[in-house]
Amino acid sequence: MDDSSRRALRRRRRGPGPQIRPRVHCAPRARRNSARARARARSVAGRGLRSADHDDDYRHATPQPKRATSAHRCKHRAVCLHRARLGHGSRARTNCRVVRFIYRRHRMTGQVSPSTPIVPSDQIAHDAAERLYEHDRLRSGKYVLSTAQKIGGAIAIVIIVLVGIFWPSKLLQAFLILFSLAFLAATAFKFIVSVRGARYDVIERISSAQIAELRDEDLPVYTVLVPVFREANIVGQLVRNLGALDYPTDKLEVMILTEEEDQETRDAIAASNPPAHFRVVRVPKGHPQTKPRACNVGLALAHGDYLVIYDAEDRPDPDQLKKALIAFEQNGEEVAVVQAALNYFNDRENPLTRMFTLEYSYWFDYMLPGLEHDRLPIPLGGTSNHFRVDALRELGGWDPYNVTEDADLGIRASALGYRVGVIDSTTMEEANTSIPNFIRQRSRWIKGYLQTSLVHARRPVQLIREVGVVKFSAFALLIAGTPITFLAVLPFYALTAVSLFLPPEVLSGLLPVPVLWLALLNFVVGSALMVYVTMMGPYKRGSFHLVPWALVNPVYWVLHSIASYKALWQLIVKPHYWEKTEHGLTAHVDDADGQAG
Repeated sequence: MDDSSRRALRRRRRGPGPQIRPRVHCAPRARRNSARARARARSVAGRGLRSADHDDDYRHATPQPKRATSAHRCKHRAVCLHRARLGHGSRARTNCRVVRFIYRRHRMTGQVSPSTPIVPSDQIAHDAAERLYEHDRLRSGKYVLSTAQKIGGAIAIVIIVLVGIFWPSKLLQAFLILFSLAFLAATAFKFIVSVRGARYDVIERISSAQIAELRDEDLPVYTVLVPVFREANIVGQLVRNLGALDYPTDKLEVMILTEEEDQETRDAIAASNPPAHFRVVRVPKGHPQTKPRACNVGLALAHGDYLVIYDAEDRPDPDQLKKALIAFEQNGEEVAVVQAALNYFNDRENPLTRMFTLEYSYWFDYMLPGLEHDRLPIPLGGTSNHFRVDALRELGGWDPYNVTEDADLGIRASALGYRVGVIDSTTMEEANTSIPNFIRQRSRWIKGYLQTSLVHARRPVQLIREVGVVKFSAFALLIAGTPITFLAVLPFYALTAVSLFLPPEVLSGLLPVPVLWLALLNFVVGSALMVYVTMMGPYKRGSFHLVPWALVNPVYWVLHSIASYKALWQLIVKPHYWEKTEHGLTAHVDDADGQAG
């Protein structure tokens, strides 16, 4: 562990961040179902156990009887959670770690069904949106620019305008050199990290024998959060996919997080007849209406020691939860997050889905392992990231105002000295099949990278002290460099066209020839590096039919560039708007069952 990581770990021990406190009350090392455990839990909580009719944390949407009969009285179960026997050859630790009094609504008879919505309290809804901002405004994306950034930006604009008035050609040359060097640096960084990810296999390989050693009675409670919005057409598939997870259902808590106005999706969930361990949460209407805000609500209600996020169209490998548990145990508490790979089941549908699959293959199979090998900050994927719940609460949950909350959380985890692990498990998803849908999704991702860059640039000196110069540089090249790269694509294409068709004497009057050729060389070299990296992507999975499509990347990047300019505009006019990605549009639904089962 380097010095910056040690310092971060010491800071984490001294004082946590804006923690999201769990609803459950804990009594450490207590015996199962004992009177002593109950008394200890009451003393920790400072109050006795409450029935659901008086629970401040959430209320049922359906009317409750004033006084329940003994047959329907709310039951509280003392659930003794054990440290699982995890990892081949590791020392077994099966002593009782914690006793939680969990109000198991699916154990009740006659009052609540799995499809009955749970309504969080006003306090939980408020904290889900504002806790991070109230604790540390400079780490929140609630506003785009800090006061210092506004002043600095205004000064920079004045200087640029003055230089443009008096020395326009010099300004054009400066921009051309800076953008071309930034493009080359960002693409070269991705190339180097991806090659290292291919050379050094740091992915946690979990064998079937290790999984077979796990005993159901030793497993901890696992919470699955699934934020959905206007997904009535695919929630039936969602229930089937998550129902296939290989995990004891009495220790599995699946919460489908629906927005208040999305009654159509809740009706579709009820019609799909979900299992008893599924719960529907009705997230109160509020600002911002984003996925991370809904996830913060789910985190406040979660009972599990571990938690994972899935999207509505996801089909994870059935043993993914158990693989994540083993990876956590093998790596210790320094690893707060474990990321599973993402890929697409409809890669053969059209050229766009092929390009999407190429991109994800190189990113999750080479780029993320390369970042993990060098202990660099890892921007999490939006789904299939598994958390230690205590670490996630210490981090303050997700930033509800950031539209790529996953990337932001990965940087905050690195600043506190945590690591992100990568496991050999895959979640199959649906690749975008239409260009408009692609532009909507990609513009949100790029806008989120811009948000994250601006948020963490507010205190650059402090960030360098927290993570070190190397990690800070990696963050700048990856999170800030990616939007800059895409923004530069269309201008460089235009410059290339102009240089080909304008007479040399006219062109030399606009730009010095050495500057022009330097910019074009940087662009060509950077593009070639990225084409090579995306060619690497399919090899690990044996999808060799995708390799020739890597040559189409220069055309594919035009779509990225269009999306980046849309993202830049939205960052100015509506920074917290969540651009909805439509799902269930593919004609290859059956492929998901065949490839992810």
